[in-house]
Amino acid sequence: MTYDLIIIGGGIGGSALAAAMARAGRSVLLLEKSTVFEDRVRGEWISPWGVAETQRVGLYDVLRAAGGHHLDQHISYDENREAAVSEEGALPLDGFVPGVPGPLCLGHPHHCQTLLEEAGRAGARALRPVTVESVSLGARPSVVFTHEGGRETAEAPLIVGAEGRQSSLREAAGIALHQNKPHHWFAGLLVDDVKGVRDTRQTIGTEGDFGFLTFPQGGERVRVYGGYALSEKGRFHGEDGPRRFLQAFRMRCAPENEAIAEGTPAGPLYSYFNNDSWTDEPFAPGLVLIGDAAGWNDPIIGLGLSITYRDVRIVSEILKETPPGATPDFRPYAEERAERMRRLRFAGQMVAALDMEFGEDAKARRKRFYERSKEDPTLGIHLAAVMSGPEAVPAEFFTEAHRERVLNG
Repeated sequence: MTYDLIIIGGGIGGSALAAAMARAGRSVLLLEKSTVFEDRVRGEWISPWGVAETQRVGLYDVLRAAGGHHLDQHISYDENREAAVSEEGALPLDGFVPGVPGPLCLGHPHHCQTLLEEAGRAGARALRPVTVESVSLGARPSVVFTHEGGRETAEAPLIVGAEGRQSSLREAAGIALHQNKPHHWFAGLLVDDVKGVRDTRQTIGTEGDFGFLTFPQGGERVRVYGGYALSEKGRFHGEDGPRRFLQAFRMRCAPENEAIAEGTPAGPLYSYFNNDSWTDEPFAPGLVLIGDAAGWNDPIIGLGLSITYRDVRIVSEILKETPPGATPDFRPYAEERAERMRRLRFAGQMVAALDMEFGEDAKARRKRFYERSKEDPTLGIHLAAVMSGPEAVPAEFFTEAHRERVLNG
C-alpha cells in the first residue's frame, strides 16, 4: 500500500495532523499502538495561543463539540499574603489572544479519541491496535506492521513520528535529544466531587513545602497538580498516596482548596520529573517529528498541547505547500521550534524558581517579586509567553539579565 503520509502515533498530535492532511485530500495512514487511550496525567489544558492554533488547523469546533471547557479567570495564591488579597487580583483570561475566550480544557483520553475519530471521518485510514515491526527511512520510507492478525507493508514519501517522549523513530533517525536537569517532582490527579468552586477559574499557589495548580474540567471535576522537592521522592507513594496528595492542598492562603481536599480521586496519581527536552533538528530524510517526540517543555507551565498544535499547524502548512514529488523543506519548522522551545524553557524555569521552590529563602523571594511587580509589571512578563505565545514577548525578556533582575533584584 502506498500513501502520501504515514503517521505513527494516534494521540493528539498524530491524529490532529492526520485530520488536517486528510481534509486537504492527502491519503494518510495513521497507526496507533493502544487499544484504549488511558489517563497519563497530562495534556488537558490548552493555553490561549494554543487554542488559536486549534482554530487555525480547523479543529477548535470539534474540540468544543466534544466538551471542551473554557476557563475565564486565574488566581495566584501565596503564603505571603491573605487569600482575599490574592482573589482581588484575579486575572481575566479572555484578553491574551484575540478571538480566544481563555484556555480550553478537555480530558486527555477523550481528546485523543475525539481526534482519532475525526481523522477517520476526514478520510485517513486510522488503525488500532497496531504493532510496528520495522521502519525504513531515507529515500523510500516504509513501515511493516501487524493489525488484527494481518501483516502489512506501507510506503509513503514521508513518515511522521508522533509517538511521544520515548520515540523510537527519533532514535532510529539518530536525532539527539537534549535534556536539562529536573528541578522538582510534579504529581497529578483527576478529582471528582469538588463542590462549591467556580468551574471556570484556574489557580496556582505555594505554601510551606508544596506548590499546586488546579484546572477545572467542568462541573465538579478538576485536574490538580502538585510540586514538591526532589529529595521527597516517596512522598505520595502507596495505597493512600492519592488521599495524602489531596490533603496537601489544605492551605491557609487558598481556602477554596478545602473542596479539592474533600474530593474523590477519579484516576491514577502519577509523579514525574519536571524538566525540558529539545531536539536541534526534528527531521531527517523521510521523517519529521512532532509533539513530545520532537522534545517537550517543562510541564510546570502546561504547554504540551499548545506546542503540539503549533507543530501540527506548521508541518501541515509545509506539506500542503510542497508540490507533488518534491521534498518538503522542514528547516523553517526546525528554526521556529528551536526558538519557541528556548523561550519556553526560560519561562518554565522562571515559574519553577518562583512557585516550586520551598523554604524561607524561596518564600522571601516570592514576597519581593510580588511587591516589586506592583511597581514594575514587566517582572512577570514571562507569564505572557505562557498565555499569549513566546513570540508575543520581546527577546530581551528571555535573557540572563532579566532572570537576574526578577529573581535577585
